[in-house]
Amino acid sequence: MSISKGNFITFEGIDGCGKSTQVKKLLETMNSVGKKTILVREPGGTTISEEIREILLHRHLSNISDRTEALLMTGSRAQLTYELIMPNLINGKNIIADRFSDSTLAYQGGGRKLDIDWLINLNHFATYELEPDVTFLVDILPEEASKRKSREKDRIERAGIELQTLVRNTYLELSIRFKERFVVVDGHETIENIHNAIINELKRRQIL
Repeated sequence: MSISKGNFITFEGIDGCGKSTQVKKLLETMNSVGKKTILVREPGGTTISEEIREILLHRHLSNISDRTEALLMTGSRAQLTYELIMPNLINGKNIIADRFSDSTLAYQGGGRKLDIDWLINLNHFATYELEPDVTFLVDILPEEASKRKSREKDRIERAGIELQTLVRNTYLELSIRFKERFVVVDGHETIENIHNAIINELKRRQIL
């Protein structure tokens, strides 16, 4: 769906891949060259979405069903899209999202084994059929990502490397299925090399 004057850039990857570092660097770069840009994260970003985030990531709530998890994730996304993403895109601002609809396909689809085509339709409903202009997948081995996590793990992170391996494999499948908008970058590279690869791709697409 195209409703916007601004560009919509999303970042995806397993936990610990380094995407949150990259979104902050890109936000700074885009604003420094006059490309008015705001950053949003998932789940969260609005009052309602942050309340849902607390439920989703609470490490003591281990009995959330896979379907409930998917519906909560997309519910949070629906509010974020309605309240922040679409209005700002329409007004000409660029949006960088630290996770968006592909996270549901990778985590609840690949990781929790829910039907991906059903989740795609659910995402379309939640996002008003809004699609990113480009999605950067920061790809890294789960074993390497696990070494980077120093803080206490949330409910989803506590599922371990087995889940992250399923999620990573699904992301790579999605990068082939949606190859026009997916760009895979090597998360094992240095922060600067990854950032430069992202900048070069955005220039190639005439976003920067």
